Amino acid sequence: MDIISELEQRGLIYQSSGLEALKERLKEGQITLYCGFDPTADSLHIGSLIPILCLKRFQDAGHKPVVVVGGATALLGDPSGKEKERDVNPGELVAGWAEMIKNQLSGYLDFGNSENSAIMVNNYEWISKISAFEYLRDIGKKFSVNVMVSRESVKRRLSDPEKGISYTEFSYMIMQAFDYLKLNEKYNCELQVGGSDQWGNITAGMDLIWKKLNKKVHSLTFPLIETADGHKIGKTEKGTIWLDGKKTSPYELYQYWLNIDDKDVIKFLKFYTFLSLEEISILEKGVLENPEKREAQKVLASEVTAIIHGMKERDNAITASKAFFGEAELNELPETTFESICLTTPHIKAVKSDEMPKILDLLVEGEFFTSKSNARKDVQGGGIYLNNKRITDVNYTVSDEDLIHGKYFVLRKGKKNFKPGVLLSGV
Repeated sequence: MDIISELEQRGLIYQSSGLEALKERLKEGQITLYCGFDPTADSLHIGSLIPILCLKRFQDAGHKPVVVVGGATALLGDPSGKEKERDVNPGELVAGWAEMIKNQLSGYLDFGNSENSAIMVNNYEWISKISAFEYLRDIGKKFSVNVMVSRESVKRRLSDPEKGISYTEFSYMIMQAFDYLKLNEKYNCELQVGGSDQWGNITAGMDLIWKKLNKKVHSLTFPLIETADGHKIGKTEKGTIWLDGKKTSPYELYQYWLNIDDKDVIKFLKFYTFLSLEEISILEKGVLENPEKREAQKVLASEVTAIIHGMKERDNAITASKAFFGEAELNELPETTFESICLTTPHIKAVKSDEMPKILDLLVEGEFFTSKSNARKDVQGGGIYLNNKRITDVNYTVSDEDLIHGKYFVLRKGKKNFKPGVLLSGV
């Protein structure tokens, strides 16, 4: 199956400049394509994973991906999908974020020395060098304000007189178009991909290349990923699901995918994994016939966690999932797993001073109960576990033997309500 047909069958194409024309071009041989990522934070999130994996799908099919880190465009602010003006971050901060994201992206694509090795560039390299005069004369002259204000992202902002749009954000479209032009000139880049909210910016680049170079290029966008209940992918009550393991631990990431609704799991297997459509079809049958087993969710969680963090961290996340619910030994978990979970998720901080903490104090500290009197009843009733060991003594005091790697523990109420904890040395 050709790459475009596969993307179609996976539901990953939302808009295009012409799929048949693109298919014909791909029959001629390798194409260079690009996608841009603005460093608006110190990490990308799982919404960014769709275009990243698309670049990898093209690379696996023999094509050459170019990754553009938007060190300059991030300083302008993209109005696409935004209801109000972005805050302008300091240049030094954005430059630091750009380096972090460059390092992050390097883990997904092959940047070696083959014919289709990926290239990574920062658009600050060329945008920072253009003068205001050149910008107005050589680039701005090619854009119609009438067309620009008709773009959905701009039109929506202009319709609200209290919000409006600054000239800086209004110019973002021109700068992204300039990126496509520069990449076409330097690398013969003929295809730009991105989220559907980028369609206006992408087609502006196609128009600029036609007007400046009299060349036809291509574009396609992916659908904005939402769950069946209308929530944006990767947004939870706890916050954003990040690709950086120091911001969202591999365990937390694994749990996110494990809890995906049956209505979404097959779609996300198509979007976020490299499983064949035949393999996904078998999992879909399991969702319909035995939904309680949640086999599709387990495969989704396993595959995506491995893609982002590697096989070892994936295996640790699976072991942690079993151990925290009493299905495996907590001592099997490496110290780094406890560290990452406590770094990114709510946990109990117990302090060792003259004596070790008591079970009732930990239950209140961990917000399992509002008072020790309420906690006492559950302890006596046998519903409290420390490291999967049932505790029924209301006067139980944590000992050194209870600590994993010398300082960690897991407190659980019932079957599913648990929190990891760490014992800190007091003064």
